[in-house]
Amino acid sequence: MRWQVALLWLAACLLANPAQAHKPSDSYLALAVDGRAVNGQWDIALRDLDFAIGLDANGDAAITWGEVKAKHAEIDAYALARLRLGSDGADCPTQVTDHLIDDHTDGAYAVIRFRADCPAPVGVLEATYRLFFDIDPQHKGLLRLEYGGAASTAVFTPEKASQRFTLEKPSALGQFLDYGREGVWHIWIGFDHILFLLALLLPAVAYRQAGKWEAVAAFRPAFVSVLKIVTAFTIAHSITLSLATLKLISLPSRLVESTIAASVVAAALNNVFPLFRERRWAMAFLFGLIHGFGFASVLADLGLPQQALALALVGFNLGVEAGQLAIVAVFLPIAYLLRRTAFYRRLVLIGGSLLIAALAAVWLAERAFDLKLLTF
Repeated sequence: MRWQVALLWLAACLLANPAQAHKPSDSYLALAVDGRAVNGQWDIALRDLDFAIGLDANGDAAITWGEVKAKHAEIDAYALARLRLGSDGADCPTQVTDHLIDDHTDGAYAVIRFRADCPAPVGVLEATYRLFFDIDPQHKGLLRLEYGGAASTAVFTPEKASQRFTLEKPSALGQFLDYGREGVWHIWIGFDHILFLLALLLPAVAYRQAGKWEAVAAFRPAFVSVLKIVTAFTIAHSITLSLATLKLISLPSRLVESTIAASVVAAALNNVFPLFRERRWAMAFLFGLIHGFGFASVLADLGLPQQALALALVGFNLGVEAGQLAIVAVFLPIAYLLRRTAFYRRLVLIGGSLLIAALAAVWLAERAFDLKLLTF
């Protein structure tokens, strides 16, 4: 019974926030330090600003440039009251210089450009970030900091709202680890990626005979099945992640996100109406190519240091693999122990696959037709 509860708990965690299927609430803060001046650009999702201060004046569920422009002063006041920049204990007063709108992979963002002037040349930059933390504790601020031709990254969370940055050229190891952590984090909060992988892994501890799922007799066949799937997925998304990051191939964001949702539907339904049967590794490779474009969009949003492009790319990709292997390491032993139970074969394997397919079908409709069906 303990293993059944554990598996249900794992499934609940994976489905805990389905409305944010691919990207949770993030903002993108870019700072460039030059002597006493700090030039910044802050991209904040319109949907988050609408929730916080209300942008949709006429309530038609479509935020226009006019509605955003009318709220510029309120947006500035709200955002900048939640960002403090300083140096040597002294504040660096901030002034907005421009407003724009930009499209990210998950929708439109308000762009605030600003300049902060510090009392003296900045040696150590102090930053406190508290945007949306009071209304969304899952929100993150993704920082890209440039100084002297080098770039580094950081993440603001409620637990790490205040950070200090010594302005020196970041080490290659530091950049590698920064992007590695981002890769791990992205796979863990990328619910569509997780559910695609989970849908492929659910049958790994079983085989189909006479139209029914039966438990495998030993651990080795299950492990080999998982190894094939994970390897195929890794090779495929590594190929397209690299090609997209190097700007050799580019696909429209809506096409990529819609196809990712469709891949989750296909992988889940394959467990109920087998098409690929034991060739799930082929499905992992085929759709893994599309998932790689999804990973690339996140990496692009983080900003890539051109002087260490290959290092950042490898670090992020290895982080994705580490996060993926951590999920497999938790799932496989539990699934193997439960494989002989009707609970696993009927409720988890079949019922779970149908639930995943239904949820992903909603994502597909939302992404393909620009709808908002899930509001929780």
